[in-house]
Amino acid sequence: MAEITIAGVMRAGAYSPNHIGNDAAIFNVVAEHLRKRGCIVNVYSEEQLIAGKVTENIIVNMCREQKSIALLQKMEDEGKIVINSGYGIENCTRERMTRILLGSNIPYPESLMVNTDEGIKESLMKAGFSQCWIKRGDFHAMHKEDVSYVRHPEEAQEVLQEYFLRGIKRAVINKHLVGDLVKFYGVQGTPFFFWFYPFDLGHSKYGHEAINGKSQGIEFDVEKMRQICQNASEVLDVKIYGGDCIVSPEGDIRIIDFNDWPSFAPCRVDAAPHIAKCILNTIKEHK
Repeated sequence: MAEITIAGVMRAGAYSPNHIGNDAAIFNVVAEHLRKRGCIVNVYSEEQLIAGKVTENIIVNMCREQKSIALLQKMEDEGKIVINSGYGIENCTRERMTRILLGSNIPYPESLMVNTDEGIKESLMKAGFSQCWIKRGDFHAMHKEDVSYVRHPEEAQEVLQEYFLRGIKRAVINKHLVGDLVKFYGVQGTPFFFWFYPFDLGHSKYGHEAINGKSQGIEFDVEKMRQICQNASEVLDVKIYGGDCIVSPEGDIRIIDFNDWPSFAPCRVDAAPHIAKCILNTIKEHK
């Protein structure tokens, strides 16, 4: 069998808020698993990708920079194998994700998509939104303020105005869901699926987990959650994924966030061989 040469592109630090070490760790562990299976893995930064240093035909990446994503999409269009897909990474930006998940009947909160310079109080009251989450619609969250919890329409209007002043033109407003917050990690085409209560374990990026607080241990169907997340990964075109769900007091499951290649911090050792297998299977299918 011919040797497989892979370009591994790490995530720029600006797109790993409070998780630079964890993101680098899962990437390096996966690279080692690929090397143990006979692959050559050449590691690059996003800056090197943008500078044209990556010439391999297989690109495994954790990119988030807009220029990187556009370049990955161009490489895919030229026939190169890109994991996660540049199109999938773009699909995880908030407004695109919201439209795709709702349009695909994936359980997701009621949402409004708005311009940040418009008045929204009447729309929120008409939709029955009081407590809600305002999230920048154009890109991945890079700062704590890119995801904001608000308690009433007046506060929502103030936050939206702040987004406008920061140069963010579009926002998604999700209705706040009451229930247990569950974080999940999965790898498409493998049996791997891991979930836990982030607040209970002190796992946090921005501290928003405190809004829903300590889990109540509401019973839910884990297999159903796995299937919902798997379906989301397929419609978003993201093979290596993670995110957050809310389990309602009735046991209903809704995805509230979905991310391309997260840190897998609590399950890195278990996840890495499945990620490597997913990458190799994708290469095999492509060939």
